[in-house]
Amino acid sequence: MTGTTQEVALKVVTWNVNSVRTRLDRLLAFLEREDADIVCLQELKASEDRFPSEAIEAAGYHFAINGQKTYNGVAVLSKSEPREISCGMDDSDWDDQARLLGVTVDGVRVYSAYFPNGGSIGSDKWEFKLGWIRRLKQYLADHHDPGDKLLVCGDSNVAIADSDVANPKRWADTVLFAEAARAALKDLMDWGLIDVFGKLNPDGGIYSWWDYRQLAFPKGDGLRIDHILATEPMAQLASEARVDRDERKGKQPSDHAPVIVTFDLS
Repeated sequence: MTGTTQEVALKVVTWNVNSVRTRLDRLLAFLEREDADIVCLQELKASEDRFPSEAIEAAGYHFAINGQKTYNGVAVLSKSEPREISCGMDDSDWDDQARLLGVTVDGVRVYSAYFPNGGSIGSDKWEFKLGWIRRLKQYLADHHDPGDKLLVCGDSNVAIADSDVANPKRWADTVLFAEAARAALKDLMDWGLIDVFGKLNPDGGIYSWWDYRQLAFPKGDGLRIDHILATEPMAQLASEARVDRDERKGKQPSDHAPVIVTFDLS
């Protein structure tokens, strides 16, 4: 008897919503429209008791959250129930801020990560940013292998390449594109992570964040600082990657747009 192989796709989203309560209507409409399997959110600006859990569940999603009142906060929404939930990096020196959440969904380990912004170069916040990235690499090395099916999704607050920045010279001395920040992110990726969006869109020129100020979005003055980083077993399955620019338009948008990657698992 001859059988047929059914294609199985896994659609993964990362989105810094810049307040999940403020952006709830947008988020729910996005979930209905995209029907994604896994949605990693950052900058929730909400503690667990203020997270809109009933609305998320009514939309057909399970969720896990590492929340914080007013600041930071990350979550993972998923069609399948998340398992092996972990918050932070098991390190009190780095976990005061709710910036990392890990879950396992359908055999894939997924992290929603909100990297520190860094404030200004040379500041304490800048040193914290670089240290946090180093600590994340160590955490991954302690708990995983590059041969695992693993994704690190989130707002890295770092653009990787010149082609990820509309005006590289102007941003070169800022916390989002300074060489030290880029080197820190590349060092993290050297553990065994691949920028799947960049792999599928090698020409660049596609951005995920635009400053609210100075008409950055209509002027096209953006940076790609939101990433889905994948180990090789997952990266080789990535088939499509795009940014939903429409979510940066209209009333009360986040300053970030969702990044969407589809993986073919069949």
